[in-house]
Amino acid sequence: MDTNIMKRNEYLAKTVIKGLESRNMSGYYAANKEDALKQALELIPEESTIAMGGCVSAREIGLVEALEKGNYNYLDRSKMSPRESLMAAYDADIFLSSANAVTNDGILINIDGNSNRVSCIAQGPRKVVFIVGINKVCSDLDSAMKRARNVAAPVNAQRFDLNIPCRETGKCFDCKSMDTICCQFLITRFSRHTDRIHVILVNDTLGY
Repeated sequence: MDTNIMKRNEYLAKTVIKGLESRNMSGYYAANKEDALKQALELIPEESTIAMGGCVSAREIGLVEALEKGNYNYLDRSKMSPRESLMAAYDADIFLSSANAVTNDGILINIDGNSNRVSCIAQGPRKVVFIVGINKVCSDLDSAMKRARNVAAPVNAQRFDLNIPCRETGKCFDCKSMDTICCQFLITRFSRHTDRIHVILVNDTLGY
C-alpha cells in the first residue's frame, strides 16, 4: 500500500477512535494484520470462552487459528447445532465480530440474516471485540448503510450461494426473499456498558 494512503488511513482511524470513545466504546489502531492479532490477544484473557459470528476478518488476521492453538475455550459453531451455538455465544466471555460499516464518528452498522451476530453484539456476551478493516469506514450513517446493503450483502450472498437478487446484480433490491440476509439491521451508536465494546481498526482491507 502506498505510504501516503497508509498515513491518511492512520489519521482516519484516529478520528474514528475518538468517535468510538465519545460513545463509551474503546478503539485501537493496528498498522497491519500482525499488530491487529497482537492487540486482539491482549483483549482476550487466556482460559476465556470465545464465540464468533462468522467473522472473516478474524480469520484473515490469524486470530481464530491462534485461539484454537492457544489456552482458550474457542467455541466452534460448525460443530454445534444453530440453537446450541447461539445459547453458548450469549454466555461467552468474548464475542468476535466485524462490522459491515463504521462511520467517521464511531457508529457501527451490521446487518444479519439469522440474527445470531447482531443479537450477540447488542446483548449477552460480556465483551465484544470487533476486527474492522479501514475499507469499512464511511463518512456518515447514510453511506454506511449503503455500504452494508450494496457491498457487504451482495458479497456475502455470493459467499453463501444464496438465491437472492443482489447475488446476481451486485446491489440491494430491498428483497423479501426467504433467503434474504438483510433481516435485521443493528445500529450501535452508544454502549451503556463500559469496557464491553472494543474496536480494532486495521490499516488493511479486511472482510466484506
